Amino acid sequence: MSEMAATHSASKTRKVPRILILGGGYVGLYTAMQIRKRMGRREVAIVVVDPRSYMTYQPFLPEAAAGSIEPRHVVAPHRRLLKGCTVLSGRVTGLNHAERRATITPAEGETYEVSYDHVVVGLGSVARVLPIPGLAENGIGFKQIEEAIALRNQVLGRMDQAASTWDPEMRKRMLTFTFVGGGFAGIEAIAEVEDMARAACKDFDSIQQEDLRFVLIEAMHRILPEVGDELGGYALEQLRARGIEVKLNTFLNSAEDGKIVCSDDDEFYSDTLVWTAGVKANPVLADSDLPLDSMGRVQTHPTLQVCDDDGELIDGAWAAGDCAAVPDLTADEPGATCGPTAQHAVRQARHLGDNIVRHLSGEEVQDYAHKNVGTVASMGLYKGVANIQGLKLRGPIAWFMHRTYHMWAMPSFNRKARILLDWTTALLFRREMVALGSLQSPRESFISAATSKKPEAKKASAGARK
Repeated sequence: MSEMAATHSASKTRKVPRILILGGGYVGLYTAMQIRKRMGRREVAIVVVDPRSYMTYQPFLPEAAAGSIEPRHVVAPHRRLLKGCTVLSGRVTGLNHAERRATITPAEGETYEVSYDHVVVGLGSVARVLPIPGLAENGIGFKQIEEAIALRNQVLGRMDQAASTWDPEMRKRMLTFTFVGGGFAGIEAIAEVEDMARAACKDFDSIQQEDLRFVLIEAMHRILPEVGDELGGYALEQLRARGIEVKLNTFLNSAEDGKIVCSDDDEFYSDTLVWTAGVKANPVLADSDLPLDSMGRVQTHPTLQVCDDDGELIDGAWAAGDCAAVPDLTADEPGATCGPTAQHAVRQARHLGDNIVRHLSGEEVQDYAHKNVGTVASMGLYKGVANIQGLKLRGPIAWFMHRTYHMWAMPSFNRKARILLDWTTALLFRREMVALGSLQSPRESFISAATSKKPEAKKASAGARK
């Protein structure tokens, strides 16, 4: 009887391992969901840290910016999907794995530390912003839903303002939209937004489609290198046929005060500058004691466990996604790492979750190996390119493949259903072409009313009465 009591007491005091997941993007969300699906609260504690309370499904950002999808439907709320997990809203500002502690800085309040037994580094990437004069002051990125909404409001807002002014130079500046970067993000963004803007011209009496100017600046000699030369060339022809100026082998030299200066000596004014020219690993990793490669990414073993330069595993540390240098076992060239794509991040996250469960259960962890099944890119309504296992598609079929794949990859049936309803509604009705610019400064009108000068009260004088 005493042995049973001792066993019961030991089970009650047994420490439940805590897994700290840094980042709530693809890696953080799917890893937490995968672990929780296989292990309950009494087996493992999961803590997810992210400054946002949701995961943004980035492949749908162009459609959200163009109004084809409701912006709220391209984000997955953490607290709804991560039942049984602790969600902390804050920014990771330090990581000391030797002491198993992470430093968290909330939006308000004092910085604090969280201890852990295992850490999953899924901090993702940030925009690789170059020291170009005027870029930080005038540019806008395209990685978060807030930026997609801001871009939509910017384009439609400038069209509203251009329709209300008679200054030809001012109109030209307002109706010139510049995008930098010819990868997936840049091409899909400019194609979807251009499609929306030209459709919006139907609502303006004083703006014709030929008044709009869209410029794409790309440093390489081609666009969309991921889909191959043939489809990339086709995409280039289609963009130029739509009137989009594509500047290849060209760099942005300056963007001060809205003046765009290119390396080909072309200069013009543009009120809208979108930067999609590459990403880099989250810079907070430089403040950690984890081993990093030359690109600032966490070094990982094929099992997604963090390892040092000699390949020795670091106990309790895991990493995946854009911030991790994950070996690509399916590549032909030695030393290749997996590309920073949503396809890899989602699959790595699920594999990582399974490996952590295997490790905690005393089973052997497995290597991550996934051969890219293909690439898809949308270029506006009913337009796209796709390379599916060597099968090259273009036009409406490729566009349909793009939508089908990404709707399947979107987490939760709730979001899938809402996106499908958005698309169905768009087939029956036109997109809403309304700029809600006040969303960026909702208190502006209130502050203006509060600070406006009150008219002086008329002084009444008894002697003035007659």
